[in-house]
Amino acid sequence: MHSPHRSIATVAVTGLHRGESPQPGSAVAASLRRANPGIRIIGLSYDTMESGIFSTGLDTLDAVYAMPFPGTGAEAWRARLGAIAARDPIGLLIPCLDAELPVLMSITDTLETLGIGCCLPGKRAFARREKSRLTELCAEAGVSTPRTAALQSEADIVLAAADIGLPAYVKGAHCDAQRVTNLPALRMAFAELSAQWGTPVLLQEALTGEEYNVVGLGDGGGGILGACAIRKTLRSRAGKGFAGIAIDDPVLTEMAGALIAALKWDGPFELEFLLPSGAEEYQLLEMNPRFPAWVDFPAQLGCNLPATLLDLMRSGTVPAPAACPPGRIFIRHCVDYAGDIADLAALGHAGHLARAPRAAQAFL
Repeated sequence: MHSPHRSIATVAVTGLHRGESPQPGSAVAASLRRANPGIRIIGLSYDTMESGIFSTGLDTLDAVYAMPFPGTGAEAWRARLGAIAARDPIGLLIPCLDAELPVLMSITDTLETLGIGCCLPGKRAFARREKSRLTELCAEAGVSTPRTAALQSEADIVLAAADIGLPAYVKGAHCDAQRVTNLPALRMAFAELSAQWGTPVLLQEALTGEEYNVVGLGDGGGGILGACAIRKTLRSRAGKGFAGIAIDDPVLTEMAGALIAALKWDGPFELEFLLPSGAEEYQLLEMNPRFPAWVDFPAQLGCNLPATLLDLMRSGTVPAPAACPPGRIFIRHCVDYAGDIADLAALGHAGHLARAPRAAQAFL
């Protein structure tokens, strides 16, 4: 684990979209406030229409700052974080999108200079859990994973499809996936995902069955500080879990432990598994290097992983969070947030949206 930052009055979160494919930032903010009602939380946003900006619930943000996209590079991030920190000092930054981590890992010197704590995995561990290297990692950890090929061209993916078969999943280098059933759809998916995320593009055999997820917090030495496993019971068209049930499965626990031990993972993670129909062996689909959008569900059950991370960065050591009681369920639903066009103008033109002081009792 990183050196503790004992004085953390403000936490910054990213990933504020809460639509059909929800991002984790608002759920992380809500979890933090469950354990720390008075904590100041600011949002770092890429788009004035990210719905989490306008929340008036437990995840309400004290301020929002516009950020350059991760693809703009390290220097743009150095400059912007420096400008934000000069106005609103950040004690802890919790990145909630995969694409942010390489940028942050490249500017750790700037984060330290600005006094921004940020729990980041090692560069080697981060690279080893990438989709293109998942087969290698799973072989070391003794975990099964679907047949997958990392491909650089349309010709390569057509050849790979002849071996793996269709239907299959075409996955972007960082995120996004499309299920394809024929060669025209395969070519179109490759073109779209390679244009958006670059190469390699992955082709993964399409297995059907029940999906399971494990969220946890690695200690950097091969151990897990706390975790919660769920079975997805309702999925959106994009495959996102819109309902789930907490489970206690020793096999999943053992597999998660083997993967995190192999990586010596430091910080938040989510493991996505599939149990194929009629099979008895879980298959690892992917590993996300951050908290998932459902992380506030275990927080409501006493397994508050974002709050554990905050305490860990403050003190350097924490007791393990409570285990999630199996049989508890979550169901996601949509709400309408009311805002003001002046807020859009402030964020779009000035790059900063301030809020009136919160009433503390509203978050108890």
